[in-house]
Amino acid sequence: MANTLDTILYIGKDGIGENTLRECEDALEARELIKGCVQQGCPLEAREALQELCEKTHAEPIQHIGRRFVLYRPSRENPKIVVE
Repeated sequence: MANTLDTILYIGKDGIGENTLRECEDALEARELIKGCVQQGCPLEAREALQELCEKTHAEPIQHIGRRFVLYRPSRENPKIVVE
């Protein structure tokens, strides 16, 4: 399912801040499955960014390949995707 997703969350040189967390929370609630990318110059690797975002948003890590990562959290209001 994640192969066709556009990357909507970017982690830059400042790492994961409050704005990034808010953006991630909003995207997870709206889409449930989101793809992110760690940009060049970021102090984190994709695995580290994925782990930190999952801890702070209570999401599940799906995968990380290179600088890209995917996370999942069912919507609280209107769940659509079921991961087994």
